[in-house]
Amino acid sequence: MSTLYSEDLKELVNDALHVYFPKSSQRLKTINDAMSYSLFSSGKRFRPVLVLLAAEAVGADPKVALPVACAIEFIHTYSLIHDDLPTIDDDTLRRGSATCHVKFGENIAIMAGDALFAEAFVLILTEQAKLTDTQRLVRTLREVAVATGIDGMVGGQVVDIMSAGHDVDQSTLEYIHNHKTGSLIVASARCGAILGGADEAQLEAITSYAGHLGLTFQIIDDILDIVGTDSTLGKNVGSDINNQKITFPGRLGVNRSKEIAESTAKLAEEALGGAEMYRDRLNDMSNFVLGRKS
Repeated sequence: MSTLYSEDLKELVNDALHVYFPKSSQRLKTINDAMSYSLFSSGKRFRPVLVLLAAEAVGADPKVALPVACAIEFIHTYSLIHDDLPTIDDDTLRRGSATCHVKFGENIAIMAGDALFAEAFVLILTEQAKLTDTQRLVRTLREVAVATGIDGMVGGQVVDIMSAGHDVDQSTLEYIHNHKTGSLIVASARCGAILGGADEAQLEAITSYAGHLGLTFQIIDDILDIVGTDSTLGKNVGSDINNQKITFPGRLGVNRSKEIAESTAKLAEEALGGAEMYRDRLNDMSNFVLGRKS
């Protein structure tokens, strides 16, 4: 992984995930194993690291937002489990291993995703509540809930499904990316900033930054689905084409999509200039996203 990536924060998240992972009885071992299998497979921990970077950028100890960071990784993992299901993307490989439904069956995979989503809110309401005043806690809960609901991740996924195989306009493509992927990325940054005590100027700057970062992330993801390999990405390449998904490179070509990604990454960095904060590691994250190969 690039030296631009905040490996120290990634390790902090990995350690905390083991601490916060819900314990269950032997009776529920199967669902617990399925949740653990997906959550603890290798991953960049991009979204939780972004939570911690945002808190750090406004002058806080990143650990103040660690439970929420882990909760967001629970949610991201749930979304991957459900995205991979035969009724959606029908993928058999994720992070170099068999997808959850291939390993445990579709019924258990659905339950594992549902459980991770619910446990994310349990984690926020128990562990984050110990570190945060009520007002910030409620603001954070709302950010996460909206980002994952019909006006966020779910809404984007639905439009993505309904648009497959159709010639949709650019605004629909941007809607899909900004909601299916971008909403949780923006919420990650906003939650970190809120829990870190950001003022309104800082929160506005970080929100704009994360919006551009999310679009950059998705465009690069779509490009890698075309030019990458299964072994490099750890997942099935060509999935977007096989599922007739609407993407930037599918619509505009790889080269033009790279140009747009470079432009949005630059806009992300420029967005941080309007407020007083520690922006170096957020800029590093933007450069990492633009240059990633997996």
